[in-house]
Amino acid sequence: MTKKPQFDRIAIIGAGLIGSSVARAIVRAGAAGTLAVSDRDQDVLQEAREIGFADEFTADAAEAAKDADLVVIAVPVGAMAAVGDVIAPALKEGAIVTDVGSVKEAVFKALDPILPKHVHLIPGHPVAGTEQSGPQAGFASLFDGRWCIITPPEGVNKGALNKLTKLWEAMGSTVEIMTAPHHDLVLAITSHVPHLIAYNIVGTASDLEEVTRSEVIKYSAGGFRDFTRIAASDPTMWRDVFLSNKDAVLEMLGRFSEDLTALQRAIRWGDGDALFDLFTRTRDIRRRIIDAGQDEEAADFGRHHED
Repeated sequence: MTKKPQFDRIAIIGAGLIGSSVARAIVRAGAAGTLAVSDRDQDVLQEAREIGFADEFTADAAEAAKDADLVVIAVPVGAMAAVGDVIAPALKEGAIVTDVGSVKEAVFKALDPILPKHVHLIPGHPVAGTEQSGPQAGFASLFDGRWCIITPPEGVNKGALNKLTKLWEAMGSTVEIMTAPHHDLVLAITSHVPHLIAYNIVGTASDLEEVTRSEVIKYSAGGFRDFTRIAASDPTMWRDVFLSNKDAVLEMLGRFSEDLTALQRAIRWGDGDALFDLFTRTRDIRRRIIDAGQDEEAADFGRHHED
């Protein structure tokens, strides 16, 4: 007996890395009767169509969202409101609208005033990704063993929340429920500030390159190489993340600056004990991340993905 899909129709708005990975994971899970994908960029849309990871492809987000039981908005945070404006008239009563953005409070504030009250807005964030972008970069196993954080608003429809939770679980994720402000604070230190530091270090190295005659590139060690991987992430997405989560990011940057000053002082004063204690503590954090299954112990940072 064939298992009934969780949703009759799912629409994904945005066919980049995350959107195309969501589509592939949904297909793998058999979670949609019909899967529609929309992207306003004709080149991206054509690439997605050629790959063929959905049933329907359209540049019209409203057309994709029409009659959908679930709409997943997979665009940069700064574009959420524009997408909301387009799809709002097409949304059927009882539809669930979610997203995959790295900031949650700003997403809710952007979409809640726009979307009709007869739909269920439940923001979400799969904590997974790579530095690659575009439909070709997506893969179905991206969310396997990773967290998906859902930030339901007060008074959320429990049935809708349960359906969205079960979908992410079917796609391989472990779901965590938290408030949007708490999510934004946690992600500021675990994701946003590390990306900002990587962008800054690689930018500094780029400036030094003019002086060192390509030695920065030629002698890139593992540490700098890892930073360049992070700093190769999508510029539009991360610009929007920092602008949308600026309060939490600035708060964590302040704490980071204080700790950096203490580290600078330890080096200047030759305080080896302080340095050793810090490095021992941070090494333990790495071990705990591996033990928690959030990374592998392989010496090379490269990852190979297979569907």
